[in-house]
Amino acid sequence: MKILIPVDGSVYSDNAVAFVASRTTLIGTEPEIVLLNVQAPLPARASRLVSREALEDYYKDESEKAFKPARKILKNAHMTAHEISRVGNPAEVIAKEGEDMKADLLIMGSHGRSALKGLLFGSVTNAVLAMTKIPLLMLRDKGAPSKDALSVGIAVDGSKYGTAAVKYALKHVSLFGGAKAAKFHVINTVSDYAGAVMPDMTGMALPALSEDEVVELQKSEFAEAIDPVLPLFEKAGVKPKEVCLVGNPGDEIAAYCKKRKLDVLVMGSHGYGRFKAAVMGSTATRIASIADVPLLIIR
Repeated sequence: MKILIPVDGSVYSDNAVAFVASRTTLIGTEPEIVLLNVQAPLPARASRLVSREALEDYYKDESEKAFKPARKILKNAHMTAHEISRVGNPAEVIAKEGEDMKADLLIMGSHGRSALKGLLFGSVTNAVLAMTKIPLLMLRDKGAPSKDALSVGIAVDGSKYGTAAVKYALKHVSLFGGAKAAKFHVINTVSDYAGAVMPDMTGMALPALSEDEVVELQKSEFAEAIDPVLPLFEKAGVKPKEVCLVGNPGDEIAAYCKKRKLDVLVMGSHGYGRFKAAVMGSTATRIASIADVPLLIIR
């Protein structure tokens, strides 16, 4: 597995490195890890005041400050990584390096912000999401898991995006502690048909569906979303917990992740244009704005 981790010396990027260092099963598969530091170029006026050698030394020193703590974290886990230093627009460089190395996973630590600001994970992470289709794990400000076997939620809705999320998680199951140890929750949110009403002859609102009809509709909707991915789990030798939620997908999934203390949530997403706030799609964006669960977005 090829993993790219952008680092800047902050606690957020250190958390991303620590996450990989905590993956005992993954380490056993000898993943290829690349640490990337991107320095924003100094203003042209400032650059002209120093020699080329001095400027290169400056960038080198700044990169070393970012690599040093990451290097220590990996060393303690008996891991090594290739280090790359670049100068340029951080998001553009990260996206390009990921594509060039054909990375299987990008891991970024991020502080996160209010959904109302449109910068859920900070400007760089949001921009990277818009520029690349490489799966991106966003850790927010959470520390590394204390155990190798993780509790993993996978949101599905019957679309190819949900199926892609399941296929990725099962292909890279060592990231979560292995097929036998990791606990998978395959999650779908159905409509709340109980709220459907129709007026009678007097204009009063009456339930449009009986309780039994509501239950049958929800069962059918859940089956349509879940049944196509169950053979994938069976083939991988994994028995997931099937979870049916009712209501708004973003709110209900976020609440479930918090209640069950899931370690990571995997979601497929079509994404939007880079100039829109909801880069990940409405459900993922909602979850990101109200929950601190690490999100693995499969584009």
